[in-house]
Amino acid sequence: MEHLLNPRVKDIEISGIRRFYNLVANKADMISLTIGQPDFGTPSHIKEAAKKAIDENFTVYTHNAGFIELREAASVYFQQKYGLQYNGEDEIIVTAGASEAIDVILRTILTEECEVILPGPVYPGYEPVIKLCGARPIHADTTQNGFKLTADILKEYINDRTRCIILPYPSNPTGVTLSEEELREIAELVKGRDIFILADEIYSELVFDQEHVSISTFAREQTIVINGLSKSHSMTGWRIGFILAPREITKHILKVHQYNVTCAASVSQKAALAALTDGFDDAIPMKEEYSKRRDFVYQRLSAMNFTVVKPDGAFYFFVGMPDGFGSSLEFALDLVEKAGVAVVPGDAFSQFGEGYFRISFAYSMETLEKAMDRMEAYLQR
Repeated sequence: MEHLLNPRVKDIEISGIRRFYNLVANKADMISLTIGQPDFGTPSHIKEAAKKAIDENFTVYTHNAGFIELREAASVYFQQKYGLQYNGEDEIIVTAGASEAIDVILRTILTEECEVILPGPVYPGYEPVIKLCGARPIHADTTQNGFKLTADILKEYINDRTRCIILPYPSNPTGVTLSEEELREIAELVKGRDIFILADEIYSELVFDQEHVSISTFAREQTIVINGLSKSHSMTGWRIGFILAPREITKHILKVHQYNVTCAASVSQKAALAALTDGFDDAIPMKEEYSKRRDFVYQRLSAMNFTVVKPDGAFYFFVGMPDGFGSSLEFALDLVEKAGVAVVPGDAFSQFGEGYFRISFAYSMETLEKAMDRMEAYLQR
């Protein structure tokens, strides 16, 4: 019966990140730096809020967009954090993580044969959804621009078929972000055109040396913002994301969201309320620790003469692989076999990731030290 399946589904593949993680998962004495999973526990007060929700039988459907107290708290949170003005009543949707947000947004705004511009390299979670919508992903090469998709690059790719530009900053896999001026220039380029900006800002709380700025500040009417609690509050398994957009857009996204998941999990929504209120600054100590890890890994990689851009945020390095290998996959497999260290081959992040590999530093300092020691010994051999 496989021949009857949707050919678009058959043509997409499992994420290269997960594929490589699964490949090495059962190998003995393996240090894996593959997954962007915070190694901090969810803060205790958030877990207590979830337990209370269960005890009080808050285990039923909520409003499709999320229960109103949570949406209002999200409105306050994003206003105080980043100066964003979105009404909790009809401009915010609570989703089952940022991944569901990506799915329902793209299925709402894309039509057959339209184009979506993405930075290359880029997180692999966008392209399959774009293709399932019958649209075309267009990767813009950022490898000669510090991995930044700026206005100068964008204008070479925009045409009459362009429906959306995806700005995932801070970036997975590169860790770079865009400055206020760079965002303003993109807004000026796009303003007045029939083009959406999808700003995936899931790592907004993990920006190290500057303040996070949202492009929505400069192009609100065209921008759809994605955010969530997975990275900021170490709540990956709770599956809580947020969509922020003008009401004339959210009212249509909400229809797709309703038929997709009905609503985000009610207990997780209560936990999210605690995260946005009592946990307003929960990300700060995590960010401080990630910053120390970033500086340590950057120093070690630089000492090993790797080509690397120091990340502005998130918890990833995107590193140029050594000479002598035919592909990033070949290098990653060799590193696994000879050093016992797993990284993600760069080709998991589009064709523009070939020649690189991704390291996640969302691991303990002890783990990172061992991994860097093994990599150094590997290079010396």
